[in-house]
Amino acid sequence: MITTLKFTALALNWQKYFNMVNWDQLAMTVLEKIGLLILFSLLFLIFRRIGKGLINHFFKRYRRKYQNTVAEKRIKTFHTLTLNILNYCLWFFWIYSILSTVGVPVGTLVASAGIFSLAIGLGAQGFVTDIVSGFFILLEKEIEVGEYIQIGTIRGTVTAVGLRTTQVVGDDGTLNFIPNRTITTIANMSRNNMTAMIQVGIFPQTPVDKVTEIIRQVNEEQIPHYPDIIGQPKILGTISLPNGKLVVQVNITTKNGSQYEVAHNFLAFYLAAINEAGIELPASPTMINGQVN
Repeated sequence: MITTLKFTALALNWQKYFNMVNWDQLAMTVLEKIGLLILFSLLFLIFRRIGKGLINHFFKRYRRKYQNTVAEKRIKTFHTLTLNILNYCLWFFWIYSILSTVGVPVGTLVASAGIFSLAIGLGAQGFVTDIVSGFFILLEKEIEVGEYIQIGTIRGTVTAVGLRTTQVVGDDGTLNFIPNRTITTIANMSRNNMTAMIQVGIFPQTPVDKVTEIIRQVNEEQIPHYPDIIGQPKILGTISLPNGKLVVQVNITTKNGSQYEVAHNFLAFYLAAINEAGIELPASPTMINGQVN
């Protein structure tokens, strides 16, 4: 009997609270919030599409005007940067609008966050450092889209320079995302003339004079077929490597971007001509630009 009375009292209390709620008003409020969320999301997508279209059209016109010039790389760099800034701004306003719509007091939270703001600030320190580093990379024109560079152990072609990250496609096709704050040294191999350093391994008893003469003859025959070669190759003669091996080193100055092709091709020419002359060479790897071939 007592249990029944308690259950009845509880049911009456729930009914009382249920009747106190203005369900029509609640439904209207929920529908209004949902409508605003959908509206802000649609506006976000529309502005994003229109903004990207205008930016792409603007930079496409200028890239066509300055095609095959130094300015084209600079235009590509600012193209990707402008798209990044557009995305950051639109995402910020979309998130702010969503939070404000659902009733989160964003302004109050920002003003009175206290310790929470400090924690967020420490967590975002890396993000801010990325942006500052990216700004100075762009300001000082250290790299441009399309240039061949090396950052740390990563070597490849720059595909995008953003405020937060720099994207580099490696020689094997790997797309590397490098946070700007980690970039301390940049080796840019697309600004000046480059040197193809070719080292042909030899024995101590190898006739160096004959090898040098063969290399000179190969250069005279092949250089006219390579317009990117600048000046005459420098045959430095016999050099002892740190590992004790002997090599004949040849330096060929080329336009940037052509040094690897020239190095590999001329190494093949040298080896073929030396072998044809009956001169024996070591079976150990030959070095090209400091890399084992």
